[in-house]
Amino acid sequence: MPQIRLALAQLNPVVGDLIGNSAKCLDAVKAAAAQGADIVVLPEMMITGYPVEDLALRPSFQNASEQTAKDFAAQLKSAGLGEVLVFVGYLRRTSDTEAKTLGVPRGGPMNCAAVIYDGAIQATYSKHHLPNYGVFDEYRYFVPGNESVLIRAFGIDIAVAICEDLWQDGGPVSQVKANGAGLLVVLNGSPYERDKDDVRLNLVKRRAQEADATLAYVNMVGGQDELVFEGDSIIVSKTGDVIQRALQFETDMLIADLEISTAGAQTMLSKGETVTLIPNSKARGDKPALTTGARKRLDPIAEVYSALVISLRDYVQKNGFKSIALGLSGGIDSAVVAAIAADAIGAKNVYGISMPSKYSSEHSKTDAKDSATRIGLNFRTVEIEPMVSAYLKNLSLTGVAEENLQARVRGMILMGLSNQEGHLVLATGNKSELSVGYSTIYGDAVGGFAPLMDVPKVDVWELANWRNKNAIDADEIAPIPESSISKPPSAELRPGQQDSDSLPDYDELDAILEMYIEQDLNASEISAAGFELETVKRILLLTDRAEYKRRQYPPGPKVSGKAFGKDRRMPLTNKWVE
Repeated sequence: MPQIRLALAQLNPVVGDLIGNSAKCLDAVKAAAAQGADIVVLPEMMITGYPVEDLALRPSFQNASEQTAKDFAAQLKSAGLGEVLVFVGYLRRTSDTEAKTLGVPRGGPMNCAAVIYDGAIQATYSKHHLPNYGVFDEYRYFVPGNESVLIRAFGIDIAVAICEDLWQDGGPVSQVKANGAGLLVVLNGSPYERDKDDVRLNLVKRRAQEADATLAYVNMVGGQDELVFEGDSIIVSKTGDVIQRALQFETDMLIADLEISTAGAQTMLSKGETVTLIPNSKARGDKPALTTGARKRLDPIAEVYSALVISLRDYVQKNGFKSIALGLSGGIDSAVVAAIAADAIGAKNVYGISMPSKYSSEHSKTDAKDSATRIGLNFRTVEIEPMVSAYLKNLSLTGVAEENLQARVRGMILMGLSNQEGHLVLATGNKSELSVGYSTIYGDAVGGFAPLMDVPKVDVWELANWRNKNAIDADEIAPIPESSISKPPSAELRPGQQDSDSLPDYDELDAILEMYIEQDLNASEISAAGFELETVKRILLLTDRAEYKRRQYPPGPKVSGKAFGKDRRMPLTNKWVE
């Protein structure tokens, strides 16, 4: 039975940086080959980054992706790596004509895996199942494949699949056992959401058993706009036992020695399937000894926090920012965002701005300064009362209009500092507030990124407590002041204001919102779960009416089953009431 050394390279691509992504691939293959790898598997669309959205429809981008994949194959051989079998994701153009068929994207782009050996693309597998739900629009961008691919190399047969092909019953994965393949490699760009790692593991185990083949699942890592990829690459045996599992939210390389059944005599498969023979391929000899150890798994709240950190870090770095600015109010949301920002790019690159008004309490002012001191970020105070007074002398504003003016003055200060000093401004609102419209357009909604926009208020408290405990366990200063966690939440835009004046307790509010936003339950169904019907109706109405605000809110990382934005697209003009 042949022994194959296989490597899964869990990498962090940048969408559109084809040359840079190709260089990362080359470095990964070099590193894997230095450890004796015969096969290296790279993530879905690794050459282009993922998701590429409407870039997939540009002929220039399609052509560049194909050429970069070919150049990568040649570079491998030039680097003395021609005898390493490499699987890498890229976009391939299949038509030179403009699309004239309804529903077929221009150029016939396909989400593909290139099979590279001896300096050339020996075979191409095209993704069969194109997800068209949640954050995915792949039928807009790609043409589905319809052929399975079997690669015969190193004395074994290798089947190929891409991401959704594994999640859907039937299709290419269902044919693996009949084809007699001993190894199934799966290239993935599978975004993170809470508890998905457990679902993914169970899926990989089940598919390996169904295929009667060792399954190697490689996933990308990193942030891309609203999406976060956590890695969590996995190798499982044909009996469903985990051989190795990669780190979460970090680049990583899994390398394992696998005993794979010898390929049979069969070389021709049924209709719709192709076999590619890699002649003279032999497993590399004199392999260095492997040192393997279990990677530590993150608990659920650590996963969410890690997702927020890597998402913000990549948004800052991939878009060329050097620093971050945010308003520090002394409240829980801005304190948590400040901690995330410091963990993402270093406290010295984070600027906290306290902007007290005449309604700001003394404890909020001291909590804001305490938060900055604990974290070690740059801190300054800008009093807003003179600016607010100047507006009110020229405008007759009272009530909510006056309250929102305070938020808008703060937003103007932050954006002015951003223009002057080059910071990326962070919005600090959470999912609960965004749901019911408790944000001010051009006020606290200003900024370029919103780390907590998919995090309910109750989870913000949980993140704060986890981050503080994590610091204390490491003999570090807890970054979030205890008083910011324990005091009643308030926008402090009028005397004695508290969120509970107009909203139910956040435990109740978040439970209602979760059932409405993520489960799509109606008012009666939510009320039947134990909530007062009139309260439910009011919360649902607030949520529906706030859609126009959310459309103008900065992007932020998706960590739930259904986030605002790509996940949930509602009309702005809408008379439907649940």
